[in-house]
Amino acid sequence: MSQKAAFIDRDGVLNEERAFVYRPEDFVFIPGAIEALRLLQEADYRLVVVTNQSGIARGLYTEADYLALAAHLRERLQACGIHLDALEHCPHLPDAPLARYRLDCECRKPKPGMLLRAIRTLGIDPKKSFLVGDRLSDVEAGRAAGVGRCFLVRTGYELSAEAMERSDGVYPDLLACVRGALSEFQPEASLNPQEHP
Repeated sequence: MSQKAAFIDRDGVLNEERAFVYRPEDFVFIPGAIEALRLLQEADYRLVVVTNQSGIARGLYTEADYLALAAHLRERLQACGIHLDALEHCPHLPDAPLARYRLDCECRKPKPGMLLRAIRTLGIDPKKSFLVGDRLSDVEAGRAAGVGRCFLVRTGYELSAEAMERSDGVYPDLLACVRGALSEFQPEASLNPQEHP
């Protein structure tokens, strides 16, 4: 396992956080996100998106709707010369209204199943890799999968104190995070030493 990867949450990290995004017209990239992916690709990171999609289990949209949006995402990135190596999603929910998705699975973050699947499939060395999310559950999934560094960004959910404490750094957005990770940026001493401008 010699490949390094960037595991990236979707909603709130790549695209604007809106309630249960499933239509292409509602999918809006966060400024700088595409440039961040380009920098990662140029640095030979495998690009892996990992996203919980409980809207499927809630009956808000279908798995076909999700897959159509995933295809839209890939097409938009390919038009920019960016290739996603994997786009992992979890449609499950332990108390799902739809029985077929009612499952306490191993893939829904904070569990590491989606990451482990990509690690096995792509031959990724998790210790050489990092994760970027916007919630504690992202960090917990990364830790459970043995990912080397787990970062958070402020473009999604409001970050809890616990989430920030357990992360390896907090950045304003994905582009700032990627630049920091690629340069091995060391934060200056501050009231919150994990916070990056």
